[in-house]
Amino acid sequence: MESLRKLVHQLAEDKSLISATLSQRRKAGEVAYTKVVIKPVELKKSLHYQFAFYYENKVTHENIPAAELEPRLITMFEETFRQGLICTEEADYQVLISKKFKVSILTKSPSKKSVSLAHNRKKQYILEEGRPVSFLVELGIMNEEGKVLARKYDKFKQINRFLEMVQDIIVHLPEDRPLTIVDFGCGKSYLTFALYHYLSVEQRRTLNVVGLDLKADVIEHCNALAARLNYSNLRFLVGDIAEYDELSQVDMVVTLHACDTATDAALEKAIRWNASVILSVPCCQHELFAQVDSPVLDPLLSHGILKERFSALATDAIRAKLLDIMGYKTQLLEFIDMEHTPKNILIRAVKGSSGDTAKLWAEYTAFRDFLHASPYLEKACRDLLPGEGQ
Repeated sequence: MESLRKLVHQLAEDKSLISATLSQRRKAGEVAYTKVVIKPVELKKSLHYQFAFYYENKVTHENIPAAELEPRLITMFEETFRQGLICTEEADYQVLISKKFKVSILTKSPSKKSVSLAHNRKKQYILEEGRPVSFLVELGIMNEEGKVLARKYDKFKQINRFLEMVQDIIVHLPEDRPLTIVDFGCGKSYLTFALYHYLSVEQRRTLNVVGLDLKADVIEHCNALAARLNYSNLRFLVGDIAEYDELSQVDMVVTLHACDTATDAALEKAIRWNASVILSVPCCQHELFAQVDSPVLDPLLSHGILKERFSALATDAIRAKLLDIMGYKTQLLEFIDMEHTPKNILIRAVKGSSGDTAKLWAEYTAFRDFLHASPYLEKACRDLLPGEGQ
């Protein structure tokens, strides 16, 4: 641990920390939060550090004086977390601690720049306004000086919101090899290009990214844009989600606005690929609307608009629970939709146990049976579920 103590001491001494993310708890249940994000802030004209504690359903914050940073960080590494990403202007440091407290520190090129420490400062985006980003210029969101066009500002914010969600899951992606990513139903591919830029250009990861969609003209346009941007490891194909079988291993699956059970087909692919990360914004959840039937819920289900909304929520609850049962930790997050529709829930799942599988299965089947539902995803993954889904 001596090398880590020296690094933390230097950070505190130089006041050079831009951000730090601590993750991978040593023991489940040791503390209630699963991740801590640290950044410098200015309070009452003096340097402090803000600790953001991420729980399952909330985030809390604590501001501490600069003098307390070093002992607090060391204690967290020694007692709670096995992994950390520390960012400074000079370098990024990936900290890995084994179960026997052997420390590895990987030094990488810096990915962040210092920002104003004012506590109530203007929001800092991952893709900053004023810094030209090639794909945003090509897509007509920025001009060549990096100014975001007024009519495109909502889209600019939406892209950054998506990248914030991606930033949170980077620690769950493999470090020792190129990443393979598939975007099912990529459409115009604003977010596909954003994802490629962030991981390849900003994070300097080697990628193989495939975008899949049924519209040939859209795919042709996206391939032409990827060529102009020299995004050599990004390609777009015309194809159907359920029939795509080109790859045998995929690290991350993205599916945005795949209609109805096409979302489930994409989730099944991700599960069978054993993907480390799944990001899905479902759309048009019609399947359960035709199935759900419960006399207890009749006051709700007798109104078409309420039944439609309830069916959509129940569909995504079923998907999340099935992902938990099949080896993922799943969150449902609010996401600003690219097309300004009410479909604003993002399913984010990362590999890892969500608890007692038998208990999760019992909770799921009770909910499913109460609704008289027969979900596509359960049937598609029958061989991966307890009792073969019976």
